[in-house]
Amino acid sequence: MKWQNALKDYQLYLKIERGLSENSIDNYSRDVKKLISYLENHNISASPDTITTEIIQGFIYDVAKSVNARSQSRLISGLRSFFSYLVFEDYRSSNPLELIESPKIGRKLPDTLSEEEIDTIINAIDLSKPEGERNRAMLETLYGCGLRVSELTNLKISDLFFDEGFIKVTGKGDKQRFVPIIDITQKYINIYRKEIRNHLNIQAGFEDTLFLNRRGKQLTRAMVFTIIKQLAEKIGLKKNISPHTFRHSFATHLLQNEADLRSIQLMLGHESITTTEIYVHLDKSHLTKVVEKYHPRK
Repeated sequence: MKWQNALKDYQLYLKIERGLSENSIDNYSRDVKKLISYLENHNISASPDTITTEIIQGFIYDVAKSVNARSQSRLISGLRSFFSYLVFEDYRSSNPLELIESPKIGRKLPDTLSEEEIDTIINAIDLSKPEGERNRAMLETLYGCGLRVSELTNLKISDLFFDEGFIKVTGKGDKQRFVPIIDITQKYINIYRKEIRNHLNIQAGFEDTLFLNRRGKQLTRAMVFTIIKQLAEKIGLKKNISPHTFRHSFATHLLQNEADLRSIQLMLGHESITTTEIYVHLDKSHLTKVVEKYHPRK
């Protein structure tokens, strides 16, 4: 069995069977490609169906010299998934990662912004430029609806149900959910659509895409990152932020204002409540409020 054939089959499985996005498939594939590269560089002859735990252990030791524990853990998880697929397809009888333990790492708490910092970033947008109204609408949507950056860039005009107070969001694995959208966010989207977007030369295939670049095409994820980084530098913000920071802040602020975890989970599109529970760790004062409010002996 050849590595490239096994990798191609695995990518098809991730796309069709598991419904993963292209970004997720690329990440999983990258882990396998690193292993293939290691084998080639060290002249090790081992196929996907014959490679041993010892060879993979040597690879992980080699990688550990240059990456942190979190990256090692992610790599081991990615490889374990690949070999689990091979076992599932009967190419192997066992997973060579079964006896390899991931390094112990603490739970990484996401960075968040205060309400004041979010206001300062949005107020720093230069509205005298055509892209200013678009950028304001984008950041208000990121924060107001708690979207992932890919969900923002893929948002369609046909996904906007303002009369009902919702937008339809297509998340990981093409799973769709409806997220409430507040009046202020609707207002800035409508300003952008009427005053800026209507005057763009929209390219074929992007007529329904909400947020467009100056050439009338869909914005890239990288461009959204750049816009946010530049605004952070402009106001002298010392935190290392990204589009995801607005999503984290959305969840944290809802929790601080006593929203329940189940509702936050649904709005964020988390499959498991465990993923959403990280926000409890961000703001332990919320737990104190819950006890004070609901405990019978308060």
